[in-house]
Amino acid sequence: MSLQIYPLKQLLVRPSLPPALSRLPELGLNLMWGWNHSIRALFRRLDSAAWKVSRFNPIVMLGRVSQETLERAAADPRFLTLYKTACNVVDNYLSAPPSGASGMMVAYFSMEYGLVDCLHIYSGGLGVLSGDHLKAASDAQIPLVGIGLLYQRGYLKQAISADGTQEELPTVNDFYSLPLTPESHADGSELLIDVEIGDTLVYFKIWRADVGRVRLYLLDSNIPQNALQEHREITNRLYGGDLHNRMRQEIALGIGGLRALEALGVQPTVFHMNEGHSAFLAVERIRVLMAGQDLTFTEALEASRGNNVFTTHTSVPAGIDIFPEELLRQYFERYCEQAGIAFSDFLALGRSVPDASSGGFSMAVSAFKTSAYRNAVSKLHRTVSQKMWRDLWPQMLTEEIPIASITNGVHLPSWVTGELAAVYDQYLEPEWRDGHADPRVWRHISEIPLPELWEAHRRRKRRMINFIRERASAAAMARRAPLSEVKRLADALDPEALTIGFARRFATYKRATLFFRDPERLKRILTDRKRPVQIVIAGKAHPKDVPGKALIKEIFNLSRETDLSGHVVFVEDYGIEVARELVGGVDLWLNTPRREEEACGTSGMKAGINGVLNFSVLDGWFDEAEESAIGWPIGGREAYSEERDDAHAAGLYSTLEDEIVPLFYDNREQGVPVHWMKRVQKSVAHLSVAFNCERMVGEYRSLFYDPAHRNHERDKADGYRPPKDRVAWQRSVAQAWPGVRFLELNAEGAGNLVSGQPVAISTKLDLAGLKPDDVLVEAIVGSVGAGGELTATSSIPLHATGSAQGQVFLFQTDFVPSVTGRVGITARVSPNHAPDPLTRPCHSPLLWAGVPDEKRG
Repeated sequence: MSLQIYPLKQLLVRPSLPPALSRLPELGLNLMWGWNHSIRALFRRLDSAAWKVSRFNPIVMLGRVSQETLERAAADPRFLTLYKTACNVVDNYLSAPPSGASGMMVAYFSMEYGLVDCLHIYSGGLGVLSGDHLKAASDAQIPLVGIGLLYQRGYLKQAISADGTQEELPTVNDFYSLPLTPESHADGSELLIDVEIGDTLVYFKIWRADVGRVRLYLLDSNIPQNALQEHREITNRLYGGDLHNRMRQEIALGIGGLRALEALGVQPTVFHMNEGHSAFLAVERIRVLMAGQDLTFTEALEASRGNNVFTTHTSVPAGIDIFPEELLRQYFERYCEQAGIAFSDFLALGRSVPDASSGGFSMAVSAFKTSAYRNAVSKLHRTVSQKMWRDLWPQMLTEEIPIASITNGVHLPSWVTGELAAVYDQYLEPEWRDGHADPRVWRHISEIPLPELWEAHRRRKRRMINFIRERASAAAMARRAPLSEVKRLADALDPEALTIGFARRFATYKRATLFFRDPERLKRILTDRKRPVQIVIAGKAHPKDVPGKALIKEIFNLSRETDLSGHVVFVEDYGIEVARELVGGVDLWLNTPRREEEACGTSGMKAGINGVLNFSVLDGWFDEAEESAIGWPIGGREAYSEERDDAHAAGLYSTLEDEIVPLFYDNREQGVPVHWMKRVQKSVAHLSVAFNCERMVGEYRSLFYDPAHRNHERDKADGYRPPKDRVAWQRSVAQAWPGVRFLELNAEGAGNLVSGQPVAISTKLDLAGLKPDDVLVEAIVGSVGAGGELTATSSIPLHATGSAQGQVFLFQTDFVPSVTGRVGITARVSPNHAPDPLTRPCHSPLLWAGVPDEKRG
């Protein structure tokens, strides 16, 4: 082993900048350069070679650029004009006041963030979505801070061995060479927070990334104050280590993240959990309220639930973090004892069945139970989630389970190509970058001459192909491939051929090999001399995902077959840099998951806003898009089964042969595929409005953030008197509920009716001492199916008439049937928890008319 020497002292040396360029480090530290072309162009113009070598990291670049280059730029009036423009852009952007309710502050917790190429603290779509959420919140002036972990080794750097096996290469993030700032006290000393993890106090350093107007705080445990290596490695690698480390990471994110905000003086009024990884923050909020406001556990849960938001991204139970009870005891028994929380109450937060004495602790269940606002990430995913989590509301109709949907979007300024943006600058409204969620901005897209739109895409396609050639041939040399393979990859891909892109995480449900299911038929399509087709593939498998790695190996080896050589290229180490090239440069974006297993997916959106048409299974976001305008569907809306794979593959090939390839190659005018480009215009106009992050965060603000903030302001009044009163009311309802029962249900005028004729519905209820205002009484009306069940139901509130006989009250309303045929009516009663049915608590009691006592909810 060679001798290694470590320093006793460390100094941080900054570049010596000419006074005229003194704000360059400031411009580099704010990640606005990641989505603002004028700021990004400033660094590229300063030294394009250094910019590329730095992997588009202005902090590294400024440390390497020569003093001569800096002095020359400071004396160049052209560069100074660009510099002043960038400074003005940043100043004007940051000076805008926050929007929304006075005093509102949203704390957004996520395990990963994909923001820029050089900051590798993400693994895939969830992280990129989190990054886009912060950028869009910044653009929309929503007062928001992000919380996450700062991983020393990121996720994984992928390399492919000579036999096609994925290898995970070691990487190290040098935090001082990244656009990050360590937080410190007023006296300059570093700011640390501590969290008791198990029986040991673990310390975390806080770093800050400035994302436009939004601040992202990242926790780092790899510091000298932590004596144990296992604690320094908590933030070593994203999703790395064993179950113990996963537990420590989620404690660090949820509990540590909340304590970091307190140490920083940030006082959120809304808490947003992006996936269940941060669900422990709800427990920490309960602890803080119990200690600081003298609340009971139930009161603190009620007080905190009203301003917690939970977004679920998972479509299958296997994707949920579930910890065994023994592990929970090891890490939380002492915590609960010190907080005055019964350990059984803590365990119950993570269990689907009330009063369960065994079973694991589900982070998602805990997040659902401790949040008033919950959402899925597409309309179809909402339906999937309602089925998946119906045990939490067992007495409710599945379609009424209180999980909303807010379909994901992409941050358009980050993902639209420079070539396309230059065309938009000429033909769209001047404010298209800021107002891209407004349909009126896109009404002029049909005025863009098709040849100009086509040429902009061709320029980007050629750039992508050069990028892939360089990257693929360099990777081949790194694995010591034969010279013939290196040369082949250096010349791979035809800029004139129809090019398909497929890039995503290599989980098996995404069916990456569906495209290769019939190799002979595929070869005929790809190698057609008059109308060739080629596909570019990228993606990583989790280090422990053996089936995912097998898919990569299969595809990589297929790409080396003589017949497919040059028509199939696998690009290693998929990340933001590769994604940006592919979604802007290919002609067609392919997406083949099993239906109902892709919660949303955003790569097709990124491609679509760049004029790339989609070819996808009707899953996630694509299920609610207008397929006729933006691309082609694979299969229908039938439920997935394994036998569908052959049918989907056959349909995929047929659509390629009969529709896609002819549309791309035929009907050309001066080389421009006219019908193809007209479809591109429709696609861009539709997707840019419907699937952007500005629309998405606007929905989060109106549906969740604003009402959650109002709940916080209401509940903190008079020493948290409102939640105390609600808990007392809930206790009285629970005591009386066993005696509540339906006495009769009548529908006067029922029988042979004429459509439009009213029916008087009434029911008598024994409320067992409760008042009519304590309950919500509803008639449930629908068509009667062949088996006698109600279908296509709707609910109609019934109102108390004022007449009562002791504890018995009459509720009634008039109902006008809107359908013909057999119509059925039943009734139900539930506690009148809140005016918004979306905030109904899990396992809230509910009684249906005609249900025997032993089956009461």
